[in-house]
Amino acid sequence: MFWRSKRLWREPGSLKSSYDAVIIGGGLHGLATAYFLARHHGMTDIAVIEKNYIGFGGAGRNTAIVRANQRTQENLPLYKEALELWPVLTRELDFNLMFYNCGNLNLAHSDAAIKAMRLQVASAQYSGIDIKLVDPRECKELIPALDISDRPRYPVFGGMFHPPGGIVRHDAVVWGLARGASKCGVDIHQNTEVTGIAVSGGRVVGVDTGRGRIHTSRVLNSAGGYSAAISSGMLGIRLPISVLTIQAMVTQPLKPFLDHVVSSGMYHCYANQTLKGEVATGAHMDPWPNYTTQCTGHYIKHQAEALSELLPCLRGVKFMRHWAGLADMTPDMAPIMDGNDHIRGYYMNCGWGYFGFKSSTVAGKYMARFISTGECPDILKPFALNRFEQHRLMGETAALVSYSADN
Repeated sequence: MFWRSKRLWREPGSLKSSYDAVIIGGGLHGLATAYFLARHHGMTDIAVIEKNYIGFGGAGRNTAIVRANQRTQENLPLYKEALELWPVLTRELDFNLMFYNCGNLNLAHSDAAIKAMRLQVASAQYSGIDIKLVDPRECKELIPALDISDRPRYPVFGGMFHPPGGIVRHDAVVWGLARGASKCGVDIHQNTEVTGIAVSGGRVVGVDTGRGRIHTSRVLNSAGGYSAAISSGMLGIRLPISVLTIQAMVTQPLKPFLDHVVSSGMYHCYANQTLKGEVATGAHMDPWPNYTTQCTGHYIKHQAEALSELLPCLRGVKFMRHWAGLADMTPDMAPIMDGNDHIRGYYMNCGWGYFGFKSSTVAGKYMARFISTGECPDILKPFALNRFEQHRLMGETAALVSYSADN
């Protein structure tokens, strides 16, 4: 007997000639914005336009880590609320997002790194975030397999432990948001390419696609690694974004031994153990701008060396899969969430770098409010595009550089 499973979201079929809003990009940020627009603001006449299939880009190419241990006072409230949204959305969407707050341990490998973490912990605690400094012995208690001896090239001096952090199943988030948005009336058009954005009298009036023009007065550019090219190529708005490749991989399945997410800025390495027993691990991004998602032997070697230094029990374990994704990185490693004074109705949610997954739901929540009301929420105002012209770059990079510099 042959049977056909029921789709999680409906297929809209033909493209309507007009929508109240068009969202370019069927990733987590685009889907989250569509869901919140429809569910919380009653704006259901929305089209999500995706060139490939939903979750094709960064949404399906990440290691699913969520946390709120950022450094700056602009970022901390945003990521704190994002972390608190996962259980709320699980109930609201009636969909298991597989959120597991196993805790996040960031390692320090020098006295200077401990000092930088002390500042980071104080900033986070001031914002009401659960985080604390831990010494090497406490790191070992959290992760018994961790080598805290003098043998590694960079010995463990301590770390900061963030109990609410953890992991969420990224595919489940894509499916849950798509289903939730579709139930509210949102049209999700896959395999549809946006070819242009029409502007008249200083206002957005339409979006051109490979299937025809859509008349609309609101457009959100939420295309991840392709957002800068869309903005500059279709509207002449240049964004200070470099597109960089980030690679990740998983090992063969192992018996459970890693109860928390562990990361090291010095080793440029982070890891967690999945429900299947695989150790999912990633590294820093490629140091040159590119649009390739090819994998390299260099990173396989790097990850093997870094993981076996920190967790010697992994020596001899095989990597099973290796993948790469595109990160749209701004100079201050903070996103651009803004409208445009010269082209009314054009909104941007891009430049997330490798922080896009953990922030997707809260960014969608506030971008939906922005689009529906035309008024920028206070929590988004620090992320305006003009901060680069006004030299108001955020200090998020300082925390990363301070404990990853090899000096």
